[in-house]
Amino acid sequence: MKTALRTCAVRAVAAACALVAAPACPADPVADLRAYLERPVPERPPLADQAFSAAALSREQTREAAGLLWDDAVARMRTERKAEWEARSITIAGKTMKFEVRTFGDRPDGQRALFISMHGGGGAPPAVNEQQWKNQIGLYTPREGVYIAPRAPTDAWNMWHEAHMDALFDRLIEDAVVFAGINPDRVYLMGYSAGGDGVYQLGPRMADRWAAAAMMAGHPNEASPVNLRNVPFSIQCGGDDGAFDRSKVCREWGEKLDRLREGDLQGYEHQCIIYEGLGHWMNRKDAQAVDWMLGHARDPMPTRIVWRQDDVLSPRLYWVVMPEAERKAGAEVRASIEGQTITVASESVKSITLLLGDELVDLDKPVEVVFNGKKSSFTSSALPRTIGNLALCLGTRGDRRMMLPATVTVPALP
Repeated sequence: MKTALRTCAVRAVAAACALVAAPACPADPVADLRAYLERPVPERPPLADQAFSAAALSREQTREAAGLLWDDAVARMRTERKAEWEARSITIAGKTMKFEVRTFGDRPDGQRALFISMHGGGGAPPAVNEQQWKNQIGLYTPREGVYIAPRAPTDAWNMWHEAHMDALFDRLIEDAVVFAGINPDRVYLMGYSAGGDGVYQLGPRMADRWAAAAMMAGHPNEASPVNLRNVPFSIQCGGDDGAFDRSKVCREWGEKLDRLREGDLQGYEHQCIIYEGLGHWMNRKDAQAVDWMLGHARDPMPTRIVWRQDDVLSPRLYWVVMPEAERKAGAEVRASIEGQTITVASESVKSITLLLGDELVDLDKPVEVVFNGKKSSFTSSALPRTIGNLALCLGTRGDRRMMLPATVTVPALP
């Protein structure tokens, strides 16, 4: 695998958008893929150049091809990433994140929960943040799952929501799936104080990674909750936590989520608990959020998405890709699926790319996309399932559950 699957996202997603079915389709593209994967990695020519990568697949062939690609990726990760997992240290683009691991319960491989728990501190001397990290390692005790406390790569005030954190957390989750038997639909984000600041920011920014998130005693700064439509979110704060107006803004965020929930009763599940009489330290009462999170699992293919770009830009959220030219802070897209109709609305972007699979629509039937009122109809032959699309999804997001075999780009009205 590459050093960081996310780092090639822009180029790979752009390439995915250009894929079409080849005029001449191999008789058995899955057999050709299997033969290709049996070759040593250094001897493999680019997969995108192979005729089988663009051949249209059946639903069953798609499942088989996705399994082959994932098994091959796991085998390479087990070799290429073993050292970093054992060293409890990941380095990407010059930023190093150490981490400690504790395991609870006896769930079998592939079913374990993962808690990523971010420490406090922030703009402080390294020794202070180091001590905060040590505290975080033992702060919570889930009844089951793998509890990972990372050490922030920097000692800045915004240490948990600097731009490098997305790639580091992507990598950490991928490694935990392979080496610790994590279920990627049971990954939870949490953090205390400055770590809570990070939850406010990374919860929405990386929404399609989380099954739920819990913010303890932090401050959101400029973050928005709108991306949390499919991420249950817990707010925990002491009523007397007055520094930076934490308790005040926690209440305000709870009210924002209340209003979002009122307008969308199937989304924005949340809790906001203010512990009256307590300050920045909540005497561990906030630990109740750990069990609360465990009651939720990620839906990697939700039928409704709200996505507002953060100042750290992202190419994809769930099954929606924002073309590179359209990405800017504050750009917002709303997308939903009902039957064979996909509806997209945006005042910010002029075109959008959709990644599709049979979990979302029946790719053997026509699909209609309505973008800002403009209808586009696609026959099943215009939306082929291909190995190339599966591989590109895997190359940009190392997540078996996020591999989708078809893609289409549609413009909005002029």
